Amino acid sequence: MKHILVPIGFTDNAKNTLQYAIDFADKINAKVFVFRAYSSKSKAGTMVNVDAIIQRETNLYLRMMVGSVDVKNVDVKLISAKGSVVDSIETIDNEIGIDLVIVGSKSNSIKEELFLGRTAGSIVKQTDISVLAIPENYIFSPINSTLMAFKSGIVKSKTALKPLQFMMKAFDFKVNLLLVKIPNYKEEDLVINKDLVALQSTLTITENATTFQGVLEHISTQKPDMLCVFTRKRGFFKKLWEKNTILKEEFFTTAPVLILKGKS
Repeated sequence: MKHILVPIGFTDNAKNTLQYAIDFADKINAKVFVFRAYSSKSKAGTMVNVDAIIQRETNLYLRMMVGSVDVKNVDVKLISAKGSVVDSIETIDNEIGIDLVIVGSKSNSIKEELFLGRTAGSIVKQTDISVLAIPENYIFSPINSTLMAFKSGIVKSKTALKPLQFMMKAFDFKVNLLLVKIPNYKEEDLVINKDLVALQSTLTITENATTFQGVLEHISTQKPDMLCVFTRKRGFFKKLWEKNTILKEEFFTTAPVLILKGKS
């Protein structure tokens, strides 16, 4: 894991998210790319280069944000791009390769009741890059335990588990697997992928209406330092990933959430 992308918005929590990402990168010797997308609409007949002005202001804001945190020994690069956040991230990934996106659990122009804002939610929903969502005002600390929830032990993507495998090796934490048997489950769902088995410290099998409910039942008792989930087409958080915002009343945790995607 060498390249971490940190999308920055105009939020009170942006500085905290960036500091977390830098602290995280410092522990694993990774580069941090601080990113912000911008858009503009030029008025007809004007001689002013609006794009150039907005790009300059965007770069200034990024430099100000980086200047406000402790960069330690981390190599921090700035990226500003015209266009949508998702399209820009895909372009950046194609050009330099992004191993992980670290985002805050809220973004700008989002009401207090939201856990994931529009920007973070769209990155989770529309990109193939794994995402680490950091709760508001969360301060970096070593990860000692992770709760990984899933309804099927089948893992088709060869790359889906790489971020978790890397982090487990770097931080030497325990991975507690939670297999949730939902109604109409198939027997093959109970056969856990060998790479998942290799990660586990403990295995809990529970029966719930949804994987989502299984997590809500166990996260309060296990109190993990990180929650890890897959985003499958019909998997955990299906209800939540259907839209680009996630209400706190639908899901909330005080721990970071690692959302594994797996590139094809």
